[in-house]
Amino acid sequence: MAQATDRLQRYLTDELGECRTEDVERRLDELSTLETALADTTLSAELNVLSALANETRYTLVRILVAAGEELCVCELNAVVDVTESGLSHALSQLVDAGLLTGRKDGRWKKYRATNRAITLLTVLEGSVGDA
Repeated sequence: MAQATDRLQRYLTDELGECRTEDVERRLDELSTLETALADTTLSAELNVLSALANETRYTLVRILVAAGEELCVCELNAVVDVTESGLSHALSQLVDAGLLTGRKDGRWKKYRATNRAITLLTVLEGSVGDA
């Protein structure tokens, strides 16, 4: 931590022209407030969503369901992704747990739909690809 504080002091000296101990302490307090704002539950939920999208099969499923704009049956999804039935079931379960899909039973069929969260995330991703 001392090394980080030394670097922060050098940075503040460059930015402010001079740096006192109070300047470093004030900035450390400000940074601590930012860190505290990231509640562990929020961070965990966000990482869960990102983790769910960080797999080609799961990402493809979300993209298909967002593009469809309607519910699709597991049998339809299975026709599009090259995974076993158990792999598909596991992927869909993770996406539901992350809040990216909803699923419901319709007689003997299981149907899934993209949530607003999934639609929003994909919209942001699509819009940011050209910005990088």
